[in-house]
Amino acid sequence: MKKLWSLVVMGLMAISPAFSQSNESFNGEIGHFLHEDSLHMPPKDAILFVGSSSFRKWTDVSNYFPGYTIINRGFGGSQLPNLIYYADKIIYPYQPKQVIIYCGENDFDYDKTISADSVFERFHQLFDKIREKLPQANIGYVSIKFSPSRKYAWDRFEKTNSLIEDFLEEQSNAEYIDITKAMEDSSGKVDTTLFLNDQLHMKPAGYKKWQEEIQPYLTK
Repeated sequence: MKKLWSLVVMGLMAISPAFSQSNESFNGEIGHFLHEDSLHMPPKDAILFVGSSSFRKWTDVSNYFPGYTIINRGFGGSQLPNLIYYADKIIYPYQPKQVIIYCGENDFDYDKTISADSVFERFHQLFDKIREKLPQANIGYVSIKFSPSRKYAWDRFEKTNSLIEDFLEEQSNAEYIDITKAMEDSSGKVDTTLFLNDQLHMKPAGYKKWQEEIQPYLTK
């Protein structure tokens, strides 16, 4: 009976929405990064921005942080397990002095039932792997933004942010970067004018808010 139940669980996992975005679906974007690196490898001791499309679409991120060497390795639609899978290709080889992460929001979209605790555990696993491979690097996590198009998960976003914040407060050389308050309007609600029509990705005004919150945490 136990064996039968295990097979049922495995079958459900195989068709779960959480697994719909396979690692292989990012081969094109990851291959592009690797090609760029083969032509011009970024310098060591830079600041690495890695995560999902909120970073990928920040194509002019270096202009927001003059005086800092920024490597942007955001790839659209990625979830935390995808970052873990590709870490040996787009995190560790750069030997960055700081890793800034924005990821976790998509985890809730690909599996509408996933819990905040599960997403936190995914982050915890990523954090531990980065800390193991890059023990001297500062690790910063940008809080999950409250995208209006994903209001169905806001309560879980909030809990995940809280779990990660509490965890990082106990770690050395690690930062929790809260961008949620900066993205509120004068009434304390999410400022929808910071978002594009899809109410998911941001306009330059949204990235300006992020720049103001992230810059104080960047390693000189």
